[in-house]
Amino acid sequence: MLELLKYFGLPSVSASTQGPAIDNIISIVHWLMLILFIGWGVFFIYTLIRFRASNHPKANYHGVKSHFSSYLEGVVAVIEIALLFGFAFPIWASRVNDVPKGPEAVQIRVVGQQFAWNIHYPGPDGVFGNTSINLVDEAENPIGLDRKDEFGKDDVFTVNQLHIPVNTPINISLSSKDVLHSFGLPELRVKQDAIPGMVIPVWFEATMTTEEFLKTTIGSGREGKGFEIACAQLCGLGHYRMKGFLTIHDDEGYAAWHEEQQEYLAEEEDDDDDWGDDDW
Repeated sequence: MLELLKYFGLPSVSASTQGPAIDNIISIVHWLMLILFIGWGVFFIYTLIRFRASNHPKANYHGVKSHFSSYLEGVVAVIEIALLFGFAFPIWASRVNDVPKGPEAVQIRVVGQQFAWNIHYPGPDGVFGNTSINLVDEAENPIGLDRKDEFGKDDVFTVNQLHIPVNTPINISLSSKDVLHSFGLPELRVKQDAIPGMVIPVWFEATMTTEEFLKTTIGSGREGKGFEIACAQLCGLGHYRMKGFLTIHDDEGYAAWHEEQQEYLAEEEDDDDDWGDDDW
């Protein structure tokens, strides 16, 4: 199945728990389109030959009396309805209704803007600090995080760098600062529009680390390149460079990354204190 999907322009690696179900529905739909294309093409050629002018110099005002084409159209409609209700709706319902909210899920905020992805992680307390549009500084504080807030002191934010653990539910709260963007993780079969004024939940669970994924790219055009975050919606002149990077760690690696970020925060606080204590 995965080998077939690469001919449809999709990644041949499925790195999430929902990937196989999405791949199946895409494959089924493409097979149906192929069957319809061949079927209607053959029917079109048949009618051209069957009703050519040399066979029918005089028009037949009674037309075709057979209802075979109508029955065929009904069968096609039934198949499409079965695909919609039998495959697509359950997948969609799972994405909407089964959003992980317990302590076992990792909570992350992703804020799109022209032309970057801002990633906000809660600190060890597990609670997001307050943000304010009045605190936004594109160079130092793109999400407007309030460091004076009790829960914001240990929060971490990155730009175009998303870090998550493997085999763990990830719940992303997706939003946009300016225009419509589209958050896409192709290998994880994740794609969701980021709409200004809305916070949309996006959840998934990765099944392989970045290190494991890199092994699958050996000998291919993607060799040495890890997971990427794509903006799948034309969002302005700089859309082509709105690309981020996803790193999937094992549990130890993810914990080590978080500890490293807290060390950076502590160093920044020390630097701020040193500047504040200087006697000019």
